[in-house]
Amino acid sequence: MNFSLGQRWISDTESDLGLGTIVALEGRQLTILFPASGENRVYSVQEAPVTRVIFNPGDVIRSVEEWELEVETVEEQNGILSYHGIRLDTEEKTTLKETFLDHFIKFNKPQDRLFAGQIDRFDRYTLRYNTWQHQFARQQSHLKGLIGQRASLIPHQLYIADEVGQRHAPRVLLSDEVGLGKTIEAGMILHQQILTGRASRVLIVVPENLQHQWLVEMMRRFNLYFSIFDEERCDEAFADSPNVFETEQLVLVSLEFITKKRRWFEQATLADWDLLIIDEAHHLTVTKEKPSTEYLRIAELSQDIPGLILLTATPDQLGHYSHFARLQLLDPDRFYDYDAFVEEESHYKEVADAANQLLQQGELDEKNQKTLKTLLKETDITELLAKAQSGDDAAKQEILSMLLDRHGTGRILFRNSRSGIDGYPSRKLHSYPVELPKQYKTAMSVMGNMGGIQTPEKSALRALFPEKIFQEFEGTGSSWAGFDPRVEWLIVKLKELKHEKVLLICAEAETAINLEQILREREAIKSAVFHEGMSIVERDRAAAYFADEYDSAQVLLCSEIGSEGRNFQFSHNIVLFDLPLNPDLLEQRIGRLDRIGQKFDINIHVPYFENTAQEVLLRWYHEGLDAFETTSTTGQLLYKEFSDDLLEFISEHNCDEEELDPLLEQAAKQNAQLRKQMEQGRDRLLELHSSGQGKSDTLAAEIEQLDDDVVLPAYMINVFDMFGVNQEDKGENTIILKPTEHMLNPSFPCLRDDGITVTFDRATSLSQEDAQFISWDHPMVQGTMDMICDDDFGCASVALLKNKKLPAGTFFVELIFVAEASAPKALQVGRFLPPTPIRVLLDKTGNNLAENVAFDAFNNQLSAVGRQTGSKLANALQPAIHPLITKANELAGAELVTLKAVAQEKMQTSLNEEQGRLVALKAINPNIRDEEIQVFDNQKAQLDEFIEKAQLKLDAIRLIVVSH
Repeated sequence: MNFSLGQRWISDTESDLGLGTIVALEGRQLTILFPASGENRVYSVQEAPVTRVIFNPGDVIRSVEEWELEVETVEEQNGILSYHGIRLDTEEKTTLKETFLDHFIKFNKPQDRLFAGQIDRFDRYTLRYNTWQHQFARQQSHLKGLIGQRASLIPHQLYIADEVGQRHAPRVLLSDEVGLGKTIEAGMILHQQILTGRASRVLIVVPENLQHQWLVEMMRRFNLYFSIFDEERCDEAFADSPNVFETEQLVLVSLEFITKKRRWFEQATLADWDLLIIDEAHHLTVTKEKPSTEYLRIAELSQDIPGLILLTATPDQLGHYSHFARLQLLDPDRFYDYDAFVEEESHYKEVADAANQLLQQGELDEKNQKTLKTLLKETDITELLAKAQSGDDAAKQEILSMLLDRHGTGRILFRNSRSGIDGYPSRKLHSYPVELPKQYKTAMSVMGNMGGIQTPEKSALRALFPEKIFQEFEGTGSSWAGFDPRVEWLIVKLKELKHEKVLLICAEAETAINLEQILREREAIKSAVFHEGMSIVERDRAAAYFADEYDSAQVLLCSEIGSEGRNFQFSHNIVLFDLPLNPDLLEQRIGRLDRIGQKFDINIHVPYFENTAQEVLLRWYHEGLDAFETTSTTGQLLYKEFSDDLLEFISEHNCDEEELDPLLEQAAKQNAQLRKQMEQGRDRLLELHSSGQGKSDTLAAEIEQLDDDVVLPAYMINVFDMFGVNQEDKGENTIILKPTEHMLNPSFPCLRDDGITVTFDRATSLSQEDAQFISWDHPMVQGTMDMICDDDFGCASVALLKNKKLPAGTFFVELIFVAEASAPKALQVGRFLPPTPIRVLLDKTGNNLAENVAFDAFNNQLSAVGRQTGSKLANALQPAIHPLITKANELAGAELVTLKAVAQEKMQTSLNEEQGRLVALKAINPNIRDEEIQVFDNQKAQLDEFIEKAQLKLDAIRLIVVSH
């Protein structure tokens, strides 16, 4: 290397120092000053790890005085380069010596980095290209947003999420029965809306007691981090913003909060939201005379929000008019008159009858044939009917699809029932009477006299928990668990079930804590507790300890919070140490095990004190509601009807069969009638539509195939290795990731300082709550790909090709261009023209070999080269490479023209088809809103413009030199 004072060089090992100037040459040493960073470096002349900075004609360079020059010629005198060209601000010809180049010059273009010696490792270039390929594939996938949830692949949930999540500003009512996963469906819809850019600001309104469950569900299942806004949070946020709701993108509030706090409610209405989700929407009640305050609040709030999703398992529970009013919230133009709605509903049965006969019987009678022709009069279905009559299943499905698409409330209302879905286990009650100990009797006798006047419900609740009364009597440090016979029963039962996992749920955290202590100290039974006093991390650890197969807890002891949101279906034994008064809570408890995918029948173990309030409640649930062994859909209705008598029996511990039996018989009779009415009232057509009619199975199969693919694990493990993330195999398909001091990026996406546990296996993530499920939708994967593509990581490389068939010194230039269309995220231009990598592989004569030489096959023949050797090769071949870059730009430009044309055609075809379908449907189905149709015209015009403006950028370059 020939050094002269004033020359500009950069460090190969410390590129962040900026552009250096040689300030001293003394014997075998040279000193370089790096003004940008204020650093000096002294190097050996023989082995200095530096590269000379030389620009070429056509480059734009910057002076220390901050004016720019477009280089026309380069001249060297006495070892110093002079750049002659046009000064861009004055358009005058001028000269800029290299000594006066801007110290802060950064080499952002791949070709500049290549010629400046900032050469990346061979494997980084490969990772960069593969990352672009993965991003391109994910952008175009119709499964985007559907694969990342920590949830089982339940077909009806996938169908609803896919159907609604793809819509512009969806406005729907999700009303699946209890246990069918409405919260998961809403989360999957939300996940898609956010990942695809259709929504960014979201407000969720839930009953106060469900706030924590929603917070955890969104975080654990979908990696969506909501902020709970209450009085305290709003007061704090008001100091930072005049509208507190504009301080966060994802907000969770309680229905009670926005109903009672007018000030904060008004701010919520003034904030811009893309999507509003309301859980337990049956609380929004309306009569013809007067709407409730809750309804009025949500009506005002939702008026200017494009998307609205309501959730309720019991849409008709509080009256049919309320059901209509909620539909009116979703689409006031469609549901404008209650009487018209009732009249329309009266004809749904005809549609459902025709659909049922079409599915269940080989032939249609004349009446149903006529009905179908009338219902589908816009289309001649004579030929299809004939095929259906002869048993053609495809013809039946086509007719059914037409019915689903054109009649009923199918586009706005989704409902699945357990009776319409397979895959649920049976439930078996095992009850165990034990005698009430004398200690409890004494405490109840004394404290009963001191209890004072209480409401019937409070009196009943006291009667159900004698251990609490004893604690009041003896003090909180009392040792009730030492004599309570239910504890002895539990120990015996756990020994009997020693090879099986057991979930125990009780009302109070203190009860769970005391039980854990007794089991550990007396019998050394491995157990874990799970209650509201623990942090989320502590709960996760307890759940993971219970879920693990080896060296783990046999029993998980939960307070009532254990019945909220968690999935413990790997167990099929549940102990209800006490019973809740609320029938919905009982169903929630059993629902932790009774889920789609449960492989075994569920054993429900209930110890109870005979001849006490506990026996009354047990018999009420079992004989009156049949709530243990079947799903209770009528519990709340019957509780309201019979609560006065029931609470009296419970408060008085009245187990007299002559008095109690008539009440239970009456409740059982009423229960049977209500269930029959509900079954008859099932909208079969609506259920067929909501379950997906086969499409859902296809979705599940596609996602399963993607789950089984090893491409993602291989890609991410390669990323972890390359970026210096420590990986520790934890077993059970899980890996512990921890940051290290040598990471390339100190803020690796989603990696905490204390590390995280991850898995690529969906089943493992479901059983181990502490393990994050890594999918293509996970923010760590998305963040990693963005980190690589947005940086200059791996964008300039040199490699050797050892091939004796080619003359030594022969070279190739491989260039990766990216075609990009910039557009607002909501337009989702990536559906039609995602950032598209274009590979060009030129030989020295400018022939493009990319089509005939595949990247992976070619890459496998190459070997890495040292940075200094690579820099020398790049500099030596620089004059020959420049014209090849120009040639590659021309070739990629021609490909861009084709890409834009294909994207515009694809966009027009796709949006025209959907718009045409909606226009045709609107003539026969008023469910279709005008704005849903109009949005396509705006989208087409905007997308056409943004696609036309798509541009190319050179993203990466690699020089390949043949050696023997």
